[in-house]
Amino acid sequence: MLLDLLGVVYNGDVQIAGAAAAIERLRGAGLPLRFVSNTTRSPRNAIIAQLAGLGVGVEDEELLTPARAAVEWLRKHGRRPHLLVHPDLEAEFSGVGSGSGKAVVVGDAGDSFNHASLNRAFRALVAGADFVALAVNRTFKDADGLLSLDTGAFVAALEFASGRSPVVLGKPSPDFFLSALAGLRCPPTDAVMVGDDAESDVAGALRAGLGAALLVRTGKYRPGDETRFDPAPTAVVDDLAAAADWILTARRAEADSGDAL
Repeated sequence: MLLDLLGVVYNGDVQIAGAAAAIERLRGAGLPLRFVSNTTRSPRNAIIAQLAGLGVGVEDEELLTPARAAVEWLRKHGRRPHLLVHPDLEAEFSGVGSGSGKAVVVGDAGDSFNHASLNRAFRALVAGADFVALAVNRTFKDADGLLSLDTGAFVAALEFASGRSPVVLGKPSPDFFLSALAGLRCPPTDAVMVGDDAESDVAGALRAGLGAALLVRTGKYRPGDETRFDPAPTAVVDDLAAAADWILTARRAEADSGDAL
């Protein structure tokens, strides 16, 4: 199982009711888990510490973030990063990139998104830098409980102005989902994604070839999301606890038929 974090396991600093218990049930059933988040404001150690504080223990190798994928991309391609990311995330890129080329890396920079920072990124792009987007989500549920602009709006502005299309490293990139499964030796058709974003989490996972994708009615979910994007969710459930019920029931049914999930 691949699990989104914000909007599925927690909102802000508060655990969504029953999420930690649902994760323990899934672990107890022997299902390998990976936590796949498009969060680009917090470094990995902060995310793991936050989860621990909510009663969810996560090992480093169980968490996949766009920042980690970007570091690997920069090293592979020999690029130095021009960062347009949240200040808290900058440490993730420390010491990365010794090549002569440059890549503009865009994440959710929060208040650091302004004309000056966007214009510097734009100028680097028109000068020939590669274009890397950590994510292209439209919105996220902010700490005040309301939706806020996410990275995708600012990536779109740079794409429009520069005429350059980005390499997208987070969800809904198929490579992101497949990278999460690679260490599990799990074929995509045997995997299930659980998320609150019908576009990036659910449709993205199904386009990547995952066997099922569940949309939860928590986080950024709004009524009608299940019909707004194609492919549609395999199922729509109330929350992660209900998603655990769904997957464990499906697993038992397939085991009885001889095709264990």
